[in-house]
Amino acid sequence: MPKKYLLLTYGCQMNERDSETIAGILEVLGYRPADNKDDVDLVILNTCSVRQTTENRIFGKLGELKQFKRLNPDAVLAVSGCMAQQPGILDKMNRLAPHVDLVLGTHNLHRLQELLARVNSGEKVREVWEHEGEIVEELPAVRGSGIRAYVNIMYGCDNFCSYCIVPYVRGRERSRDPEEIVREVDGLIQRGFKEIMLLGQNVNSYGKGLCAGIGFAGLLRELDGLEGEFRIRYMTSHPKDFSLDIVDAVAGSRHICEHFHLPVQAGSNRVLKRMNRHYNREAYMDLISQVRERVPGASVTTDIIVGFPGEDEADFADTMDLIEKMRFDAAYTFVYSPRAGTPAARLEDAVPPKDKKENLARLMNAQNRISLELNRELEGKTLEVLVEGGSRTNPKTLSGRTRTNKIVLFEGPPELAGRLVDVIITEARTWTLFGSLPPK
Repeated sequence: MPKKYLLLTYGCQMNERDSETIAGILEVLGYRPADNKDDVDLVILNTCSVRQTTENRIFGKLGELKQFKRLNPDAVLAVSGCMAQQPGILDKMNRLAPHVDLVLGTHNLHRLQELLARVNSGEKVREVWEHEGEIVEELPAVRGSGIRAYVNIMYGCDNFCSYCIVPYVRGRERSRDPEEIVREVDGLIQRGFKEIMLLGQNVNSYGKGLCAGIGFAGLLRELDGLEGEFRIRYMTSHPKDFSLDIVDAVAGSRHICEHFHLPVQAGSNRVLKRMNRHYNREAYMDLISQVRERVPGASVTTDIIVGFPGEDEADFADTMDLIEKMRFDAAYTFVYSPRAGTPAARLEDAVPPKDKKENLARLMNAQNRISLELNRELEGKTLEVLVEGGSRTNPKTLSGRTRTNKIVLFEGPPELAGRLVDVIITEARTWTLFGSLPPK
Protein backbone atom coordinates (compact mmCIF):
# COMPACT_ATOMS: atom_id res chain seq x y z
CA MET A 1 0.00 0.00 0.00
CA PRO A 2 1.73 3.26 -1.09
CA LYS A 3 2.04 6.13 1.34
CA LYS A 4 -0.17 9.15 0.66
CA TYR A 5 0.83 12.84 0.65
CA LEU A 6 -1.13 16.09 0.79
CA LEU A 7 0.63 19.19 -0.56
CA LEU A 8 -0.77 22.66 0.23
CA THR A 9 0.74 25.52 -1.77
CA TYR A 10 0.62 29.21 -0.85
CA GLY A 11 1.81 32.17 -2.88
CA CYS A 12 3.18 32.77 -6.34
CA GLN A 13 3.85 30.73 -9.48
CA MET A 14 7.41 30.14 -8.27
CA ASN A 15 5.97 28.31 -5.29
CA GLU A 16 3.63 26.36 -7.55
CA ARG A 17 6.66 25.26 -9.57
CA ASP A 18 8.50 24.27 -6.36
CA SER A 19 5.47 22.20 -5.39
CA GLU A 20 5.71 20.34 -8.69
CA THR A 21 9.28 19.40 -7.72
CA ILE A 22 8.21 18.38 -4.20
CA ALA A 23 5.50 16.14 -5.69
CA GLY A 24 8.02 14.70 -8.15
CA ILE A 25 10.48 13.79 -5.39
CA LEU A 26 7.71 12.23 -3.31
CA GLU A 27 6.35 10.16 -6.16
CA VAL A 28 9.84 8.85 -6.96
CA LEU A 29 9.90 7.73 -3.31
CA GLY A 30 6.64 5.84 -3.86
CA TYR A 31 4.19 8.33 -2.35
CA ARG A 32 0.89 9.02 -4.09
CA PRO A 33 -1.39 12.07 -3.73
CA ALA A 34 -4.12 11.81 -1.09
CA ASP A 35 -7.72 12.76 -1.70
CA ASN A 36 -8.04 14.38 1.74
CA LYS A 37 -6.14 14.81 4.99
CA ASP A 38 -8.07 11.98 6.66
CA ASP A 39 -6.12 9.42 4.61
CA VAL A 40 -2.59 10.78 4.49
CA ASP A 41 0.89 9.91 5.72
CA LEU A 42 2.60 13.22 4.92
CA VAL A 43 1.29 16.79 4.87
CA ILE A 44 3.54 19.50 3.41
CA LEU A 45 2.78 23.22 3.52
CA ASN A 46 4.80 25.01 0.82
CA THR A 47 4.68 28.53 2.19
CA CYS A 48 4.82 32.18 1.15
CA SER A 49 6.15 35.15 3.10
CA VAL A 50 5.32 38.14 0.91
CA ARG A 51 2.53 39.39 3.19
CA GLN A 52 1.89 39.12 6.90
CA THR A 53 -1.69 38.03 6.21
CA THR A 54 -0.41 34.95 4.35
CA GLU A 55 1.92 34.06 7.23
CA ASN A 56 -1.03 34.36 9.62
CA ARG A 57 -3.09 32.02 7.43
CA ILE A 58 -0.30 29.45 7.41
CA PHE A 59 0.06 29.50 11.19
CA GLY A 60 -3.72 29.18 11.38
CA LYS A 61 -3.55 26.07 9.19
CA LEU A 62 -0.76 24.64 11.35
CA GLY A 63 -3.02 25.19 14.35
CA GLU A 64 -5.79 23.22 12.62
CA LEU A 65 -3.33 20.41 11.89
CA LYS A 66 -2.42 20.06 15.56
CA GLN A 67 -5.51 17.89 16.12
CA PHE A 68 -4.71 15.89 12.98
CA LYS A 69 -1.20 15.22 14.29
CA ARG A 70 -2.59 14.18 17.67
CA LEU A 71 -4.90 11.65 16.01
CA ASN A 72 -2.23 10.51 13.52
CA PRO A 73 1.06 10.56 15.45
CA ASP A 74 2.89 8.54 12.78
CA ALA A 75 1.98 11.00 10.01
CA VAL A 76 4.65 13.56 9.09
CA LEU A 77 3.90 17.30 9.08
CA ALA A 78 6.37 19.42 7.08
CA VAL A 79 6.81 23.10 6.22
CA SER A 80 8.84 24.31 3.24
CA GLY A 81 9.23 27.46 1.18
CA CYS A 82 9.73 31.17 1.71
CA MET A 83 8.18 31.53 5.17
CA ALA A 84 10.50 28.83 6.47
CA GLN A 85 13.45 30.84 5.11
CA GLN A 86 12.47 34.03 6.93
CA PRO A 87 14.81 35.17 9.72
CA GLY A 88 13.48 34.29 13.17
CA ILE A 89 10.69 32.07 11.87
CA LEU A 90 12.15 28.83 13.26
CA ASP A 91 11.92 30.15 16.84
CA LYS A 92 8.35 31.25 16.20
CA MET A 93 7.44 27.89 14.69
CA ASN A 94 9.03 25.93 17.52
CA ARG A 95 6.97 28.04 19.93
CA LEU A 96 3.62 28.08 18.10
CA ALA A 97 3.77 24.81 16.15
CA PRO A 98 6.08 22.33 17.90
CA HIS A 99 4.12 19.47 16.31
CA VAL A 100 5.79 20.20 12.93
CA ASP A 101 8.25 17.37 12.16
CA LEU A 102 10.24 18.90 9.29
CA VAL A 103 11.15 22.42 8.23
CA LEU A 104 13.21 23.11 5.10
CA GLY A 105 13.82 26.29 3.16
CA THR A 106 13.96 27.44 -0.45
CA HIS A 107 17.66 26.64 -0.97
CA ASN A 108 17.66 22.94 -0.05
CA LEU A 109 14.50 21.60 -1.64
CA HIS A 110 16.59 19.01 -3.46
CA ARG A 111 17.43 17.43 -0.09
CA LEU A 112 13.84 16.49 0.68
CA GLN A 113 14.49 12.75 0.33
CA GLU A 114 17.36 12.77 2.83
CA LEU A 115 15.48 14.96 5.29
CA LEU A 116 12.37 12.77 5.17
CA ALA A 117 14.53 9.72 5.88
CA ARG A 118 15.80 11.42 9.04
CA VAL A 119 12.25 12.26 10.12
CA ASN A 120 11.07 8.70 9.49
CA SER A 121 13.87 7.46 11.73
CA GLY A 122 12.39 9.47 14.61
CA GLU A 123 14.26 12.79 14.36
CA LYS A 124 12.69 16.27 14.30
CA VAL A 125 14.47 18.12 11.49
CA ARG A 126 15.02 21.85 11.01
CA GLU A 127 17.28 22.49 8.01
CA VAL A 128 17.18 25.98 6.52
CA TRP A 129 20.28 27.08 4.66
CA GLU A 130 21.29 30.68 5.28
CA HIS A 131 22.77 31.07 1.78
CA GLU A 132 21.79 29.76 -1.61
CA GLY A 133 23.88 27.03 -3.26
CA GLU A 134 24.39 25.92 -6.83
CA ILE A 135 21.34 25.32 -9.02
CA VAL A 136 20.41 21.64 -9.01
CA GLU A 137 19.16 20.46 -12.41
CA GLU A 138 17.00 17.52 -13.50
CA LEU A 139 14.93 17.19 -10.35
CA PRO A 140 11.73 15.17 -10.91
CA ALA A 141 8.44 17.03 -11.24
CA VAL A 142 4.74 16.29 -11.39
CA ARG A 143 3.35 18.74 -13.93
CA GLY A 144 -0.12 20.19 -13.85
CA SER A 145 -2.90 20.35 -16.42
CA GLY A 146 -1.04 19.45 -19.59
CA ILE A 147 -1.84 22.88 -21.07
CA ARG A 148 0.39 25.32 -19.16
CA ALA A 149 3.83 24.53 -17.75
CA TYR A 150 6.10 26.62 -15.51
CA VAL A 151 9.84 26.76 -16.22
CA ASN A 152 12.29 28.46 -13.88
CA ILE A 153 14.95 30.37 -15.77
CA MET A 154 16.57 31.96 -12.71
CA TYR A 155 16.32 32.17 -8.94
CA GLY A 156 16.73 34.96 -6.40
CA CYS A 157 16.63 38.74 -6.60
CA ASP A 158 19.24 41.49 -6.21
CA ASN A 159 16.91 44.50 -6.31
CA PHE A 160 16.09 44.93 -2.59
CA CYS A 161 12.98 47.05 -2.98
CA SER A 162 12.48 48.52 0.47
CA TYR A 163 9.08 46.84 1.06
CA CYS A 164 9.95 43.36 -0.24
CA ILE A 165 11.11 40.28 1.70
CA VAL A 166 11.87 38.18 -1.42
CA PRO A 167 15.65 38.81 -1.67
CA TYR A 168 16.02 37.70 1.95
CA VAL A 169 14.16 34.40 1.44
CA ARG A 170 15.04 33.52 -2.16
CA GLY A 171 18.68 34.56 -2.13
CA ARG A 172 20.81 36.33 -4.73
CA GLU A 173 20.25 36.06 -8.48
CA ARG A 174 21.41 32.87 -10.20
CA SER A 175 20.59 32.01 -13.81
CA ARG A 176 20.09 28.55 -15.24
CA ASP A 177 22.19 27.42 -18.19
CA PRO A 178 20.36 28.36 -21.41
CA GLU A 179 20.87 24.89 -22.88
CA GLU A 180 19.08 23.36 -19.88
CA ILE A 181 16.17 25.78 -20.31
CA VAL A 182 15.86 25.16 -24.05
CA ARG A 183 15.99 21.40 -23.48
CA GLU A 184 13.28 21.57 -20.82
CA VAL A 185 10.99 23.84 -22.86
CA ASP A 186 11.42 21.72 -25.99
CA GLY A 187 10.58 18.59 -24.00
CA LEU A 188 7.40 20.20 -22.66
CA ILE A 189 6.35 21.25 -26.16
CA GLN A 190 6.90 17.71 -27.42
CA ARG A 191 4.70 16.46 -24.57
CA GLY A 192 1.88 18.69 -25.80
CA PHE A 193 2.03 21.69 -23.46
CA LYS A 194 0.67 24.74 -25.27
CA GLU A 195 1.82 27.55 -22.98
CA ILE A 196 5.19 27.87 -21.30
CA MET A 197 5.51 30.38 -18.46
CA LEU A 198 9.12 31.41 -17.81
CA LEU A 199 9.64 32.23 -14.14
CA GLY A 200 12.08 34.39 -12.22
CA GLN A 201 11.90 37.04 -9.53
CA ASN A 202 13.23 39.41 -12.21
CA VAL A 203 13.49 37.67 -15.58
CA ASN A 204 15.11 40.74 -17.15
CA SER A 205 18.25 40.02 -15.11
CA TYR A 206 18.59 36.60 -16.72
CA GLY A 207 22.11 35.79 -17.86
CA LYS A 208 24.06 37.91 -15.38
CA GLY A 209 27.02 35.86 -14.22
CA LEU A 210 26.73 33.24 -16.97
CA CYS A 211 29.69 32.50 -19.22
CA ALA A 212 27.32 31.90 -22.14
CA GLY A 213 26.97 35.62 -22.84
CA ILE A 214 23.20 35.48 -23.32
CA GLY A 215 20.59 37.77 -21.82
CA PHE A 216 16.84 37.52 -21.52
CA ALA A 217 16.16 38.84 -25.04
CA GLY A 218 18.57 36.26 -26.46
CA LEU A 219 16.90 33.47 -24.49
CA LEU A 220 13.49 34.53 -25.79
CA ARG A 221 14.76 34.41 -29.36
CA GLU A 222 16.22 30.94 -28.87
CA LEU A 223 12.97 29.62 -27.42
CA ASP A 224 10.94 31.29 -30.16
CA GLY A 225 12.92 29.26 -32.70
CA LEU A 226 11.66 25.93 -31.35
CA GLU A 227 9.23 23.96 -33.50
CA GLY A 228 5.62 23.39 -32.52
CA GLU A 229 2.35 25.10 -31.69
CA PHE A 230 2.87 26.89 -28.39
CA ARG A 231 2.98 30.21 -26.59
CA ILE A 232 5.61 31.71 -24.30
CA ARG A 233 4.86 34.02 -21.38
CA TYR A 234 7.15 35.23 -18.60
CA MET A 235 7.08 36.86 -15.19
CA THR A 236 8.10 38.89 -13.30
CA SER A 237 9.70 41.93 -14.98
CA HIS A 238 11.32 44.88 -13.21
CA PRO A 239 10.99 48.10 -15.25
CA LYS A 240 14.55 49.23 -14.49
CA ASP A 241 15.99 46.26 -16.42
CA PHE A 242 13.41 45.97 -19.19
CA SER A 243 15.42 46.77 -22.30
CA LEU A 244 14.16 47.70 -25.76
CA ASP A 245 15.98 44.58 -26.99
CA ILE A 246 13.41 42.53 -25.04
CA VAL A 247 10.58 44.55 -26.60
CA ASP A 248 12.03 43.92 -30.06
CA ALA A 249 12.39 40.20 -29.31
CA VAL A 250 8.65 40.09 -28.56
CA ALA A 251 7.80 42.21 -31.61
CA GLY A 252 9.70 39.90 -33.96
CA SER A 253 8.51 36.62 -32.50
CA ARG A 254 5.93 33.99 -33.46
CA HIS A 255 5.37 32.45 -30.04
CA ILE A 256 6.00 35.12 -27.39
CA CYS A 257 2.76 36.66 -26.15
CA GLU A 258 2.21 40.39 -26.60
CA HIS A 259 1.51 40.98 -22.92
CA PHE A 260 3.82 43.20 -20.87
CA HIS A 261 3.40 43.10 -17.10
CA LEU A 262 5.56 45.92 -15.73
CA PRO A 263 4.88 46.74 -12.05
CA VAL A 264 5.16 50.51 -11.57
CA GLN A 265 4.15 50.36 -7.83
CA ALA A 266 3.69 54.15 -7.57
CA GLY A 267 3.38 57.21 -9.79
CA SER A 268 5.28 59.56 -7.49
CA ASN A 269 9.03 59.98 -7.90
CA ARG A 270 9.38 60.67 -4.19
CA VAL A 271 7.63 57.41 -3.29
CA LEU A 272 9.52 55.43 -5.96
CA LYS A 273 12.78 56.62 -4.44
CA ARG A 274 11.68 55.53 -0.96
CA MET A 275 10.68 52.18 -2.44
CA ASN A 276 14.21 51.83 -3.88
CA ARG A 277 12.82 51.10 -7.34
CA HIS A 278 15.73 52.68 -9.32
CA TYR A 279 13.58 54.43 -11.95
CA ASN A 280 11.35 57.51 -12.08
CA ARG A 281 7.90 58.03 -13.53
CA GLU A 282 9.25 59.72 -16.65
CA ALA A 283 11.50 56.74 -17.53
CA TYR A 284 8.63 54.32 -16.88
CA MET A 285 6.20 56.25 -19.04
CA ASP A 286 8.74 56.43 -21.85
CA LEU A 287 9.23 52.66 -21.64
CA ILE A 288 5.50 52.02 -21.97
CA SER A 289 5.34 54.39 -24.94
CA GLN A 290 8.15 52.43 -26.62
CA VAL A 291 6.36 49.13 -25.95
CA ARG A 292 3.15 50.35 -27.57
CA GLU A 293 5.00 51.86 -30.52
CA ARG A 294 7.02 48.71 -31.25
CA VAL A 295 4.31 46.13 -30.44
CA PRO A 296 0.95 47.52 -31.64
CA GLY A 297 -2.00 45.86 -29.96
CA ALA A 298 0.01 44.73 -26.93
CA SER A 299 -1.62 44.71 -23.52
CA VAL A 300 0.16 46.36 -20.60
CA THR A 301 -0.63 45.52 -16.99
CA THR A 302 0.93 46.66 -13.74
CA ASP A 303 1.05 46.43 -9.94
CA ILE A 304 0.40 49.42 -7.67
CA ILE A 305 0.89 49.76 -3.91
CA VAL A 306 -1.39 52.28 -2.18
CA GLY A 307 -0.44 53.93 1.10
CA PHE A 308 3.32 53.40 1.19
CA PRO A 309 4.81 55.15 4.26
CA GLY A 310 4.99 58.89 3.69
CA GLU A 311 2.65 58.91 0.68
CA ASP A 312 0.61 62.12 0.78
CA GLU A 313 -2.26 63.36 -1.38
CA ALA A 314 0.13 64.90 -3.94
CA ASP A 315 1.97 61.58 -4.28
CA PHE A 316 -1.27 59.70 -4.75
CA ALA A 317 -2.43 62.28 -7.30
CA ASP A 318 0.72 61.44 -9.29
CA THR A 319 -0.28 57.78 -9.28
CA MET A 320 -3.81 58.61 -10.44
CA ASP A 321 -2.36 60.83 -13.16
CA LEU A 322 -0.04 58.03 -14.30
CA ILE A 323 -2.80 55.44 -14.71
CA GLU A 324 -4.90 57.91 -16.69
CA LYS A 325 -1.98 58.59 -19.04
CA MET A 326 -0.75 55.00 -19.32
CA ARG A 327 -4.21 53.41 -19.64
CA PHE A 328 -3.25 49.98 -18.37
CA ASP A 329 -5.33 47.00 -19.46
CA ALA A 330 -5.38 45.96 -15.79
CA ALA A 331 -3.72 46.92 -12.53
CA TYR A 332 -3.26 44.64 -9.54
CA THR A 333 -3.65 46.97 -6.58
CA PHE A 334 -2.56 46.40 -3.00
CA VAL A 335 -2.75 48.32 0.24
CA TYR A 336 0.71 48.60 1.77
CA SER A 337 1.28 46.54 4.87
CA PRO A 338 4.67 46.40 6.62
CA ARG A 339 6.73 43.22 6.31
CA ALA A 340 9.06 42.49 9.23
CA GLY A 341 12.68 42.39 8.13
CA THR A 342 12.35 44.96 5.34
CA PRO A 343 13.65 48.57 5.48
CA ALA A 344 10.17 49.98 4.84
CA ALA A 345 8.88 48.30 7.99
CA ARG A 346 11.09 50.67 9.99
CA LEU A 347 9.59 53.81 8.44
CA GLU A 348 7.47 55.70 10.95
CA ASP A 349 5.28 57.98 8.80
CA ALA A 350 2.50 55.44 8.19
CA VAL A 351 -0.55 56.41 6.14
CA PRO A 352 -3.80 56.14 8.17
CA PRO A 353 -5.81 53.00 7.29
CA LYS A 354 -8.86 55.13 6.39
CA ASP A 355 -6.86 57.10 3.82
CA LYS A 356 -5.37 53.91 2.34
CA LYS A 357 -8.81 52.35 1.97
CA GLU A 358 -10.33 55.44 0.36
CA ASN A 359 -7.44 55.89 -2.07
CA LEU A 360 -7.53 52.23 -3.04
CA ALA A 361 -11.22 52.57 -3.93
CA ARG A 362 -10.51 55.69 -6.01
CA LEU A 363 -7.71 53.93 -7.84
CA MET A 364 -9.73 50.79 -8.53
CA ASN A 365 -12.72 52.76 -9.81
CA ALA A 366 -10.53 54.65 -12.26
CA GLN A 367 -8.71 51.54 -13.43
CA ASN A 368 -11.93 49.54 -13.83
CA ARG A 369 -13.29 52.28 -16.08
CA ILE A 370 -10.13 52.22 -18.22
CA SER A 371 -10.10 48.41 -18.41
CA LEU A 372 -13.70 48.36 -19.62
CA GLU A 373 -13.03 51.05 -22.22
CA LEU A 374 -10.06 49.11 -23.62
CA ASN A 375 -11.95 45.82 -23.63
CA ARG A 376 -14.87 47.36 -25.52
CA GLU A 377 -12.48 48.23 -28.35
CA LEU A 378 -12.14 44.47 -28.91
CA GLU A 379 -15.84 43.87 -29.57
CA GLY A 380 -16.35 42.51 -33.08
CA LYS A 381 -12.73 41.40 -33.42
CA THR A 382 -11.58 37.81 -33.91
CA LEU A 383 -8.88 36.80 -31.43
CA GLU A 384 -6.77 33.68 -30.99
CA VAL A 385 -7.70 31.95 -27.72
CA LEU A 386 -5.95 29.10 -25.92
CA VAL A 387 -8.80 27.03 -24.46
CA GLU A 388 -8.01 26.11 -20.85
CA GLY A 389 -11.16 24.10 -20.15
CA GLY A 390 -14.67 24.55 -18.86
CA SER A 391 -15.84 27.62 -17.01
CA ARG A 392 -16.00 27.31 -13.23
CA THR A 393 -19.64 28.36 -13.15
CA ASN A 394 -21.10 26.85 -16.34
CA PRO A 395 -19.96 23.48 -17.71
CA LYS A 396 -21.34 24.37 -21.17
CA THR A 397 -19.05 27.39 -21.37
CA LEU A 398 -15.36 27.19 -22.24
CA SER A 399 -12.72 29.52 -20.80
CA GLY A 400 -9.49 30.58 -22.45
CA ARG A 401 -6.97 33.38 -22.83
CA THR A 402 -5.94 35.63 -25.66
CA ARG A 403 -2.28 36.23 -26.44
CA THR A 404 -2.69 39.52 -24.51
CA ASN A 405 -3.82 37.54 -21.42
CA LYS A 406 -7.49 38.48 -21.48
CA ILE A 407 -9.99 35.87 -20.31
CA VAL A 408 -12.59 34.85 -22.89
CA LEU A 409 -15.76 32.81 -22.22
CA PHE A 410 -17.63 31.15 -25.09
CA GLU A 411 -19.74 28.09 -25.86
CA GLY A 412 -18.05 25.13 -27.50
CA PRO A 413 -17.38 21.40 -27.25
CA PRO A 414 -15.17 20.24 -24.33
CA GLU A 415 -12.71 18.58 -26.72
CA LEU A 416 -11.42 22.04 -27.64
CA ALA A 417 -9.53 22.18 -24.30
CA GLY A 418 -5.83 22.62 -24.95
CA ARG A 419 -6.32 23.93 -28.47
CA LEU A 420 -5.78 27.34 -30.06
CA VAL A 421 -9.02 28.56 -31.64
CA ASP A 422 -10.35 31.77 -33.15
CA VAL A 423 -13.15 33.45 -31.19
CA ILE A 424 -15.28 36.44 -32.23
CA ILE A 425 -15.65 38.86 -29.30
CA THR A 426 -19.32 39.73 -28.86
CA GLU A 427 -19.35 41.46 -25.47
CA ALA A 428 -16.73 43.08 -23.26
CA ARG A 429 -16.85 43.50 -19.52
CA THR A 430 -14.28 44.86 -17.09
CA TRP A 431 -12.41 41.61 -16.44
CA THR A 432 -13.86 39.22 -19.01
CA LEU A 433 -14.59 39.01 -22.73
CA PHE A 434 -17.48 36.98 -24.11
CA GLY A 435 -17.45 35.50 -27.57
CA SER A 436 -18.51 32.84 -30.03
CA LEU A 437 -16.84 30.47 -32.42
CA PRO A 438 -16.92 31.62 -36.07
CA PRO A 439 -19.66 29.97 -38.15
CA LYS A 440 -18.47 26.93 -40.10
